[in-house]
Amino acid sequence: MERKLKRQIKTVGSVVKIPLENGYHSYARILEILIAFYDIQTKEELEVEEIIKNKVLFVTGVYDWVIKKGYWQKIGKKRPLENYLTELERRPMYTEDEFIGKCIIHYYNGNRKIVERDEVRGIESATIWDYKGIEKRLSDHYAGRFNQDVDNILNGKPFTGMLERSRN
Repeated sequence: MERKLKRQIKTVGSVVKIPLENGYHSYARILEILIAFYDIQTKEELEVEEIIKNKVLFVTGVYDWVIKKGYWQKIGKKRPLENYLTELERRPMYTEDEFIGKCIIHYYNGNRKIVERDEVRGIESATIWDYKGIEKRLSDHYAGRFNQDVDNILNGKPFTGMLERSRN
């Protein structure tokens, strides 16, 4: 199914609708830098106030063009951001440093810690996702399917496969 794209401005606090497989969709909220993905799979259209009461499934980075080109349409906005979203943004994330062969855990206060790959298990990677990767991640989650990219990221394995696909 081809999408009808409508350009839009990326606005902090906006809620976007994310199409999933089999006619379902989910929702996410644009934070300062990252995006918070709500634990919602539905075929119903929900109001922003109802959406933001739901648990956040994960927080990660998404390419700006996903929002700006309209792959995920904004459905509303709620400002200011609640404290629980700020707490989610404070979760550490990690990056890989191929030069030194280690991972770096980045903390919200600017501190960093160089660690072995096995020490980042369960920590979200600072990977920037495209819309296809996130939609697959969410669809797999709700279908109870294994997702190789999520397994790689949460277990400190290289995630170059996902990055290669996002370049296409």
